[in-house]
Amino acid sequence: MFVAIYSCGGSQATDEETAVESQAPVTVTAIENAALSDSIELNATSSFLQKNYVNANAVGYIQRVNVQPGHFVEKGQLLFTIKTKEAESIGNTINVLDTTFKFSGINIIRASRCGFVTQLLHQVGDYVQDGEQLAIISDRESFAFVLQLPYELRGVIARNQQMQLTLPDGEKLSGNVSSLMPSVDTLSQTQGVVIKVHSSHPIPENLVAKALIIKTEKSRTPSLPKSAVLSNETQDEFWVMKLINDTTAVKTIVKKGIESGGRVEILSPLFQPGDRIALTGNYGLADTAKVKIVQP
Repeated sequence: MFVAIYSCGGSQATDEETAVESQAPVTVTAIENAALSDSIELNATSSFLQKNYVNANAVGYIQRVNVQPGHFVEKGQLLFTIKTKEAESIGNTINVLDTTFKFSGINIIRASRCGFVTQLLHQVGDYVQDGEQLAIISDRESFAFVLQLPYELRGVIARNQQMQLTLPDGEKLSGNVSSLMPSVDTLSQTQGVVIKVHSSHPIPENLVAKALIIKTEKSRTPSLPKSAVLSNETQDEFWVMKLINDTTAVKTIVKKGIESGGRVEILSPLFQPGDRIALTGNYGLADTAKVKIVQP
């Protein structure tokens, strides 16, 4: 008899231990109203939209070059001096014969706009024709970032007149939408968006930055941390594990909205502020699972 009673007591203790061990440890969270935004990142490339071509104004020889590639020049700055072919041929003979005749045959060329010298095509001593290209100056006032926006997102530009650009080194620049290009790329069906930026230092051309485009923005909407929302393999069904008491969690199908900043918008059902949702330990739990709440 004593052996039988001992056996029954031992069996009961084992069952209780098994029930305790079968409870999955979980941490819980609650629904919160948060500001969420649906956004995408697109590439924007820096560019000088206008380039000034410096041309020779006479046939002759270059006597002086005051710039080098990469130099910044101001409007009206002396760039080149050209001595005409005739002046090079006869030298100072005319001035010797007639001292009142001030003939030098020297033509000067000045910068019509301020900017950076991106190409220098001739040096001192080169023979050039009238109208021949000498250099290219990128107009500083025309500097901007050009964003290639898919045409179907054209409507979001009205909500993104001001946007932030992130450079490859992590620097962030604020910019304003200046204009839209009047054409669309045939293959990609994207339209160029010109973004003027405010920078305290020169930015090189062809630098690729990341532009944050906000598609949808909501100020206060019910949301949960992303880890609380589970899904199937095809990502077409979503659910959470809602605790109905301290030891039981049930599978609750949810309809989610936008995701932002590690949070997910919950469109339905309408949870109450006091509802407890499994945050961790919820993966792989069956419906009506036994759980044990632990502190995070």
